[in-house]
Amino acid sequence: MPPTGLEPARMNRKKGDKGFESPRPYKLTHQVVCINNINFQRKSVVGFVELTIFPTVANLNRIKLNSKQCRIYRVRINDLEAAFIYNDPTLEVCHNESKQRNLNYFSNAYAAAVSAVDPDAGNGELCIKVPSELWKHVDELKVLKIHINFSLDQPKGGLHFVVPSVEGSMAERGAHVFSCGYQNSTRFWFPCVDSYSELCTWKLEFTVDAAMVAVSSGDLVETVYTHDMRKKTFHYMLTIPTAASNISLAIGPFEILVDPYMHEVTHFCLPQLLPLLKHTTSYLHEVFEFYEEILTCRYPYSCFKTVFIDEAYVEVAAYASMSIFSTNLLHSAMIIDETPLTRRCLAQSLAQQFFGCFISRMSWSDEWVLKGISGYIYGLWMKKTFGVNEYRHWIKEELDKIVAYELKTGGVLLHPIFGGGKEKDNPASHLHFSIKHPHTLSWEYYTMFQCKAHLVMRLIENRISMEFMLQVFNKLLSLASTASSQKFQSHMWSQMLVSTSGFLKSISNVSGKDIQPLIKQWVDQSGVVKFYGSFAFNRKRNVLELEIKQDYTSPGTQKYVGPLKVTVQELDGSFNHTLQIEENSLKHDIPCHSKSRRNKKKKIPLMNGEEVDMDLSAMDADSPLLWIRIDPDMSVLRKVEFEQADFMWQYQLRYERDVVAQQESILALEKFPTPASRLALTDILEQEQCFYRVRMSACFCLAKIANSMVSTWTGPPAMKSLFTRMFCCKTCPNIVKTNNFMSFQSYFLQKTMPVAMALLRDVHNLCPKEVLTFILDLIKYNDNRKNKFSDNYYRAEMIDALANSVTPAVSVNNEVRTLDNLNPDVRLILEEITRFLNMEKLLPSYRHTITVSCLRAIRVLQKNGHVPSDPALFKSYAEYGHFVDIRIAALEAVVDYTKVDRSYEELQWLLNMIQNDPVPYVRHKILNMLTKNPPFTKNMESPLCNEALVDQLWKLMNSGTSHDWRLRCGAVDLYFTLFGLSRPSCLPLPELGLVLNLKEKKAVLNPTIIPEAIAGNQEAAVNPSSHTQLVGFQNPEDDHLAKEASCNISAHQQGVKRKADTPLGSPLEPGQILEKNEDSSKVKLKIRFSSSQDEEEIDMDTVHDSQAFISHHLNMLERPSTPGLSKYRPASSRSALIPQHASGSDGTPTTKPQWNMELARKATGIHLGVFNLEGKEQSPLEMSMHPVAAAPLSVFTKESTSSKHSDHHHHHHHEHKKKKKKHKHKHKHKHKHDSKEKDKEPFTFSSPASGRSIRSPSLSD
Repeated sequence: MPPTGLEPARMNRKKGDKGFESPRPYKLTHQVVCINNINFQRKSVVGFVELTIFPTVANLNRIKLNSKQCRIYRVRINDLEAAFIYNDPTLEVCHNESKQRNLNYFSNAYAAAVSAVDPDAGNGELCIKVPSELWKHVDELKVLKIHINFSLDQPKGGLHFVVPSVEGSMAERGAHVFSCGYQNSTRFWFPCVDSYSELCTWKLEFTVDAAMVAVSSGDLVETVYTHDMRKKTFHYMLTIPTAASNISLAIGPFEILVDPYMHEVTHFCLPQLLPLLKHTTSYLHEVFEFYEEILTCRYPYSCFKTVFIDEAYVEVAAYASMSIFSTNLLHSAMIIDETPLTRRCLAQSLAQQFFGCFISRMSWSDEWVLKGISGYIYGLWMKKTFGVNEYRHWIKEELDKIVAYELKTGGVLLHPIFGGGKEKDNPASHLHFSIKHPHTLSWEYYTMFQCKAHLVMRLIENRISMEFMLQVFNKLLSLASTASSQKFQSHMWSQMLVSTSGFLKSISNVSGKDIQPLIKQWVDQSGVVKFYGSFAFNRKRNVLELEIKQDYTSPGTQKYVGPLKVTVQELDGSFNHTLQIEENSLKHDIPCHSKSRRNKKKKIPLMNGEEVDMDLSAMDADSPLLWIRIDPDMSVLRKVEFEQADFMWQYQLRYERDVVAQQESILALEKFPTPASRLALTDILEQEQCFYRVRMSACFCLAKIANSMVSTWTGPPAMKSLFTRMFCCKTCPNIVKTNNFMSFQSYFLQKTMPVAMALLRDVHNLCPKEVLTFILDLIKYNDNRKNKFSDNYYRAEMIDALANSVTPAVSVNNEVRTLDNLNPDVRLILEEITRFLNMEKLLPSYRHTITVSCLRAIRVLQKNGHVPSDPALFKSYAEYGHFVDIRIAALEAVVDYTKVDRSYEELQWLLNMIQNDPVPYVRHKILNMLTKNPPFTKNMESPLCNEALVDQLWKLMNSGTSHDWRLRCGAVDLYFTLFGLSRPSCLPLPELGLVLNLKEKKAVLNPTIIPEAIAGNQEAAVNPSSHTQLVGFQNPEDDHLAKEASCNISAHQQGVKRKADTPLGSPLEPGQILEKNEDSSKVKLKIRFSSSQDEEEIDMDTVHDSQAFISHHLNMLERPSTPGLSKYRPASSRSALIPQHASGSDGTPTTKPQWNMELARKATGIHLGVFNLEGKEQSPLEMSMHPVAAAPLSVFTKESTSSKHSDHHHHHHHEHKKKKKKHKHKHKHKHKHDSKEKDKEPFTFSSPASGRSIRSPSLSD
């Protein structure tokens, strides 16, 4: 018997002290997931789940769970059938809003839709009614077991099937399936509480073909074959309480490798890749040892599994006790460039096992702590493995990335705190998406968020010391370890959740230091610091007068007040000074230690204690200063622009031993093209002790300086003689030596130098002939026979060099370029590229690096006008079936072509691919590339910008990407880049308030204007506590219908806004009486059923829409004796109201409740008055509505005959018709209008997620 937690009554009380209050009225303690059928042919999954829950409140009558795209067949609670309703407002965010196209509106609606099913707010897509027989049981807070049968057919997200279309059985083909997704996406493949804060123990069972292997979270307890030996079941147990979002699955014909150094670690890869797997994972045990040592804590799980799969969603995905990697990370011992990258991926995933999987988070606002800690300890691993230089270079890279992003977009907020949901409480109003949920975040923002989190952890370490930092981590892990072993006290499990306040409390307990100002500066507010520095030396006082200004008014910046370290290198040594940056202080006087001296020959001590001889002839004779650095340790998230003389930058480059200082001086020297700069850079290139990345940067800087000095440059082209000396034969300088890449430093330099040299230009702005000849010779004489390493990356760089040498074509008399009249140099380049491409077909290189470089080079030739611009080649390489790197390179070229040639056809081709490509990563990348290199932007006139494109992208964003959060957010980013936040400029402007409706030959209120007013009234929409999201069971396939049944907003004509009378906005049923409690947020409905005189109270908070009522009372509606209902029930189907699994039009079972239209209409007391059952149109005058109703009835079946007429009635009724209608109201309700005022009040949308008006029944289903 699995552990199921005791003393449920006390559970929440104990949590009070720990700071965790569950948003749910129950505690989940154990879950069973059983998938007993996986069909690769049909890409389908059938199974069931069983959740063990303890009620924490006595009157629990609704249980909300998460489930997306699963067909739910049956729900039982303690073996009793339970009614349920399924409602997913994120399937279609804005409903039938034919004219509404602004992004502000969409973002609010999307945030509201995500809140409506957010498990952290106690919501979910699946609402289950507890059978009345169990109410007494629930009141005693006894255990409930919820059993749900479900299936999944061709999932569009959450589970990804890879089925190669070749001959043979599924195992022979290498068919496999794995779970994937962005943040908490487990709901896509089984019903669960998809929250990182709801922990429970797990039993996982997967029945697969005998040739397949199922890998999942936890320990493999046993594998049982069926009698016919054709299938086997893998049983996994996970006894450490874990969130559903951290559960994962991979099934395929995997080859298995038990780690030779650590037997509890197992590696899995696709067939025939075992040799690569052995090499790739041979290093993993060292990562384990490192983390266990610094954290002084054992790896938390009893086993660890790595699975390498094809078509990965991301390169690394960490789940409880297992990680899923892209198969493209596998490599042999011959590959140099991939090795450090793959090791970094392995180390990253292992860091997340400790912080992210084992220790989870309390809420989304605490995500930064987990991402920060895992990123920080990963950084420590990098420092130990690759050295301090690599580590500091990485920190500088990450800092530059976050600074650039924040200055561009206006800031990244690590710890968002939300107020009452009003607009002014929005902590990120500068963004075009909500940061309230991970699922509404732009992918780029989330990447930057993770980057900032680990940089802030480093700032905390600077403040409290590394020793204390590691003690804090150890404390968190120890508490979680203790909690995880408490099998029968599940209230203890909240110790396994980290919160911002808990983390900060640990820090102050362990270190005794107050880091509140630091948190306030970097965690509770967004923005980075922008410093401008300059100085003057006062010889009289022997003082350095430093001026530091800040820009804190630009977007993405903030004001910094606090300590700032400045390092001054003088003749007598290096001195650190800490300045206090105050509110208004700009000038700081720093006393100098050395007197300026001209002629004394004496070694100069450096920062690291080393003493060197320097040639001081270049420096200012009056000043003892060699160079100055502001914030050398990067202890502020900042951008520094510092002005000092060119000779100071040159000294800094030559003699400062910190790689970050060297990189900064290289960047600065680009502005000083002098012989002295040239010499300093050349010296760096020749210094073998210098960090290889600095030398690589120096190559490109030297090329830029050479181009600026082109008229005065003497001698051979820059770097040529240097390269010849280092890598060519002594006897024949134009022939390169046979490759020997044993020294990685010189390997990286050897492949970078030609790429930089190719950027050299002569006075005519052409690449010098001898440089091109030199590169062609390098290719011609390249010999890798005696090398133990592959030269594929080196050859790819040679092609990049050829591409860099291309300059724009000069056409005479506008002659058309053909392959016959090619410039002879370009002909040579094109021949090399063609030869390489053909060779690749015969002998493919690792990761097809050469094909990728060739495709990029061809695009360069096209853009420079040497060969005809044509996307056909790239489109053929972008097809599904090619290696992913090739596809991405080809797609990049098509995206660029689309922009340069303004090609509508190619844009459509790309958008089609975004919708239909089988690989989620590729779809995401295309959106990403279009956003980074858009065909046009919001401020441009472009023939590509038209109404059809707006509609297409709106539809993609609104309903076409509902099964992949990342893709939807990518579509939002693209929409924002192309059209901005407001209405796209290419749409016709709404003239005044009226538009002419040609179909009905009358003027109606312009629908584009009204929702703006509603968008302003967002309290109900944005507040996660109000369950106002009423969206029918929309199917993306039914979109065309949804578009037709467009929204009517006639009620808004009076322009008054008010909240709906019921927070739900669901129509009242016969016999319902609306009762307002003193507590304004609660509305109770008394329902009097005519068969029995007793009334039943329903808490409206827990119901979702008009269908909920019928579902919740279907036992009442089932009784034939119910007068007033039985006569409306069609004889053919007694159970038309039960959400049964009738067949859809395609013969597949659907979980949508099939409703009889007439019955639904009468049962809810509403004359829809649009069609009768035969589909005949009825006059709009007969259409009568109850004033309380504020939600549409999306209750018609797909097959409903009336759907074909739906296009006749999507127009707005006007004021005068409405007035005429008033006296014609007929009611099937027992109660009359509450008051005449209510009758006059207009309706508001209950939420933007269900932004439809009451007067338009949705015919989408």
